[in-house]
Amino acid sequence: MAYEINEQKKIGLGLIGFGIFFTFLGALLFFDRGLLALGNIFWLSGVAILLGWYSTWKLFTNRANYKGSVCFLLGLFFIFVRWPIVGIIFEIYGCIALFGGFWPTVKVFLYQIPVVGWIIQYPIMRVESAD
Repeated sequence: MAYEINEQKKIGLGLIGFGIFFTFLGALLFFDRGLLALGNIFWLSGVAILLGWYSTWKLFTNRANYKGSVCFLLGLFFIFVRWPIVGIIFEIYGCIALFGGFWPTVKVFLYQIPVVGWIIQYPIMRVESAD
């Protein structure tokens, strides 16, 4: 397998999973800002552990990613000042802007997971680019 997962990466993926779960639960429970904030803390720490502290710092401070970083941090700020809906909108846009370049890597990784890979390889699920 091209991707080797050690214990540190497993912890990072677990924290990202908890972060997504708590964020989803917070949105489901009428944008509970406590759960949303907890989800953000788990998600950020999971990304930092998965990528490494230096790589995470470089990702957020890279000149090409300033728009995504500012939107994500502004969304985090809005969640803490009790505007969770606006905060989630900013955070979603920030995540898409920050991690948009990772989608091809994620796609290759998902193809190698047994059940998920079989499902997303169906022609209905595949979106071919016009390259």
